[in-house]
This record gives sequence, C-alpha cells and structure tokens, in this order.
Amino acid sequence: MIPPRPDRTARRTSIDLDAYDDAALVTAHLAGPAADRQAAFAALMRRHKQPLYRLILAQIGDPDEALDLLQESFVAAHAALSRYDRDRSLRAWLARIAINKCRDWHRRRRVRHMLARVLPIEAGERVADGAADTETNAIGRDDLARTLADIARLPATLREPLLLCTIHELSQAEAAQALGISVKAVETRIRRARAALAAAT
Repeated sequence: MIPPRPDRTARRTSIDLDAYDDAALVTAHLAGPAADRQAAFAALMRRHKQPLYRLILAQIGDPDEALDLLQESFVAAHAALSRYDRDRSLRAWLARIAINKCRDWHRRRRVRHMLARVLPIEAGERVADGAADTETNAIGRDDLARTLADIARLPATLREPLLLCTIHELSQAEAAQALGISVKAVETRIRRARAALAAAT
C-alpha cells in the first residue's frame, strides 16, 4: 500500500516556526503565504517578549505599565517591520522601539505631574486620573502649551511664587525667603494664580 503523500499546504506549526531565525521569520511575515504571516509574527513575539519585558520593567519599574508598553512596542514593531533591515539585529531594533516607548511614558508622566502641580486642584486631579494614552498625548501637546502660555501671562507677583513652589518644588517658606515676602503672601499669591489659571481654561 502506498502511504499518503504529505499535505504540503498545511500550515507550519509553532515548533517549526520557532526553529527559524529572526530574519527568516520576518521574511515569512512579510512575504510568506497569508496563513503563515500571523504565525510568523507570533513566533517573533514568543521569542522576544520576555527579554523585552525585562528591559521595559527596568526602565519604568511598574509591572502593569510594563505589560502595556510591551504590547505597544509589538504593535509599533508590527507596523514598522517592512522597514526593518534584516542584516541588523532584530533584538536591538525591538529594544530601540521599547526604549522609545519608555521615553514617551516618562514624558507623559512628567506632563501629568507638572500639570497636576500647577493647575488648580480639580483640573490637576483630572490630569492625574489615568486618562487614556491618546488623551494624555493630547494633554502633552495642547494643555501643556496652553498652561505654560497662561502662566507666562500671569503678573510676576503671582507667577514667581507659583513656579517656585511647583516647578522648582520649593516649600512656601523657601519661596517666601527667595522673594522677600511672607509665607502667608506666598500662599495667597499661589491661590490667586491658580484661580487665574482656572478662569483661563
């Protein structure tokens, strides 16, 4: 009895794909049969997710946020994979994407922190409330620029104590000493500055 011929159209298993090197998996994802493309990228994710996660976690120190950034990194890598130079290390390429995501995360965090300290309490709470990344990016581009412009338009008597106690993180006593005014005056001027910013938003 003649044995049946193997089905050459069957999809490769994850074990088969895991044996491929990175360049071959990238090629399979970009130019292989449609059935293989998703499986090839999944194999790349399996191979690189743990070292990439450790890199991100070391950068930001938050396990849950690190998982989110890991996912963002792979989404970005998937979108840019056609531009990857297969003569270079994929691990290094992925690491660069992850580091850029970490930098974006730190930048968004600084923006939220800055706005939460400078804006009136209610607005600051909204900023620190953990908005979605797209909303936070909008805050970074629009609200920060608008807030800084509003601060610049404040009278110096209001602007200086506000910046000393928020951006420069001086205590009210230290700000009072720097400005040659009383602590009570610092407190009053910061309250008036925040009220003016609230009215401007």
